[in-house]
Amino acid sequence: MPGTTAQPPSNHPAEYVLGTSADESVRLGLQHRLWSASAHQLWEKAGVRPGQTVLDIGCGPGHATLDLAQIVGPTGRVIGVDESAAFLKQLNDQAQARKFQNIDRVLGDVQELDAALPGHEDSIDVVYARWVFCFLSKPEEVVRGLSRMVKPGGRVAVQDYFNYERALTLAPRREAFTKVIQAVGASWRARGGDTDIMGKLPGMLVANGFRIDHLDVVQRIARPGSTMWYWPNSFWQSFVPRLVEMGFITAEDEKAFEQEWAAASQDPATFIQLPPVYELVATRI
Repeated sequence: MPGTTAQPPSNHPAEYVLGTSADESVRLGLQHRLWSASAHQLWEKAGVRPGQTVLDIGCGPGHATLDLAQIVGPTGRVIGVDESAAFLKQLNDQAQARKFQNIDRVLGDVQELDAALPGHEDSIDVVYARWVFCFLSKPEEVVRGLSRMVKPGGRVAVQDYFNYERALTLAPRREAFTKVIQAVGASWRARGGDTDIMGKLPGMLVANGFRIDHLDVVQRIARPGSTMWYWPNSFWQSFVPRLVEMGFITAEDEKAFEQEWAAASQDPATFIQLPPVYELVATRI
């Protein structure tokens, strides 16, 4: 039903490891804008077009959901699924402000899609997931659910990480920076996530009746003062204090990191190699 929010099938923690605060929502908005060109190119490869039903899993506050709703138009639908009621409210507020009538919001666990979306077997044209699988403890359960919901010939489009902790680095390398990146990976794994998930996802999809049609990587760097420099900068501001709170680094580690990042931000000879974003499009056979 347009504009409604289904209830979750069971009790799950609604806050993922990066949090669901207002600051995190702002960070996600910046992140979407900086990566929107890559997302749209992937949607074109997946064949997103007017009239389709698109499932946006782990939609968060819905930055991609709103873009997809514009593409599928009034004769199509976008279903956004997320565990955060706060994020889904933000999506609803934006959809109402922009007078979108083709977005459904579902409060639920993407690892239990059958329970979150009953009656949707063979009904989805395209599924989109960006930086979702890397946070999940049961990614194959998501793939199994998608194998039942995606129409034969329908597609799954994913953007996610592989080689995150080794590839994400400042140049030249700095010890305090490397320590924090390793802590980021450890914090995700502590909640069942996997920073190397894109190395495993193609096999999961093939095992569940999909064919891999597209597999590539987007590797970017950023220099101080560039627009893309503000993507990792916004992440540090949001998440490094949480690493201290969760016990993955000390306050001294945080201070050393901040000093190194501040020095790098003023150094025209340095750059950051951003985490490579792997992308795939798979078709249900």
